[in-house]
Amino acid sequence: MEFDFLEPVNDGILKFISSLSSQELGSKVVLHTQDQFPDISKINIAIVGVLEDRRNIEIVNEVNLTAVRKKLYGMFPGNWDASIADLGDILAGDSVEDTYFALKKVTAALIKNKVIPIVLGGSQDLTYALYRAYDDLEQMVNMVSVDNRFDFGKENETVSANSYLTKIIIDEPNNLFNYCNIGYQTYYNSQEEIDLIEKLFFDAYRLGEISNKIALAEPVFRDADLVSIDLNSVKSSDSGNTVSFEPNGFNGKEICSLARYAGISDKISSIGIFNHNSTAHESAMIAQIVWYFVEGYHYRSKEYPFGSRTNYLKYIVPLEEEELIFYKSDKTERWWIEIPFVSNGHNKLKRNTLLPCSYDEYLCACNQELPERWWKAQRKNAL
Repeated sequence: MEFDFLEPVNDGILKFISSLSSQELGSKVVLHTQDQFPDISKINIAIVGVLEDRRNIEIVNEVNLTAVRKKLYGMFPGNWDASIADLGDILAGDSVEDTYFALKKVTAALIKNKVIPIVLGGSQDLTYALYRAYDDLEQMVNMVSVDNRFDFGKENETVSANSYLTKIIIDEPNNLFNYCNIGYQTYYNSQEEIDLIEKLFFDAYRLGEISNKIALAEPVFRDADLVSIDLNSVKSSDSGNTVSFEPNGFNGKEICSLARYAGISDKISSIGIFNHNSTAHESAMIAQIVWYFVEGYHYRSKEYPFGSRTNYLKYIVPLEEEELIFYKSDKTERWWIEIPFVSNGHNKLKRNTLLPCSYDEYLCACNQELPERWWKAQRKNAL
């Protein structure tokens, strides 16, 4: 059984929760204890800890999620109707690959049961195991990484927190349709890496772009299946991480806004928060990131690809060589652009599909500018 890899929530957390009022979040979470395991069929969101950090030499403290859980469970929930379970922790295996295997199996089982895992690590190379969990789901994967680095490595390099993306790109089966980085800082990435992102028709947004207009990230999350958050993307003055000090990065409000966008996305089916140095201040930051993700989940609207296009307003924009079709939801006023099916025998899209976009991109099209998001999706589809 896949869930045999999970160790129950420790007694210290159980004792802490027993002291909480009935209004606090800890009193409303179903727990994996020595005596019982939550009924997965009645759960919407599952918290899973992974105590693995061997592939990140910058983590100096042993992974300990007790402080994160106490901070999270001591908060008050919003007006939520989501059922949340804490499934406990996956311990570090005899090898890192053993930990990957356990996380892959647990995550795949949860996703198949329509449960969203919130994975708390541990080093960010665990993202590779999350990605591999989609192997049996027969779908292409869109991945978003909130990170100050792209995490490319050499082709034959052992996968690590700073090189896992290369393994995701080159390993078979290759289910990655799109990768988007949110918050990269140029001085942490070589020009060759930045050029490679463009060559692969992936997307990347600099820290300054998102900080200046946080709403740019919303359509990106709306099209994602998997989200990986590197805590080093948050500046240390806000995260409390003084072990691997980061003078620049997202502030606390911005990272929580991004987490809420991720929660609102109808498509996201797993999220991981990684490179945790187990400091007290950083634990509070993680707890609030998780809180905002769950808050966003409460406001999911079940729009495309789960809803019908019939409730959308359709806008046709003629360009010189193309005719672009936009859709606007009459429920949330969010926008999509249609990506037409191209029959070439190899395309990854099996039918016309809708790609999330912004109102600004519709305005650009009206000014005869072809949206870059549309162009990249077309090129990836034709590969």
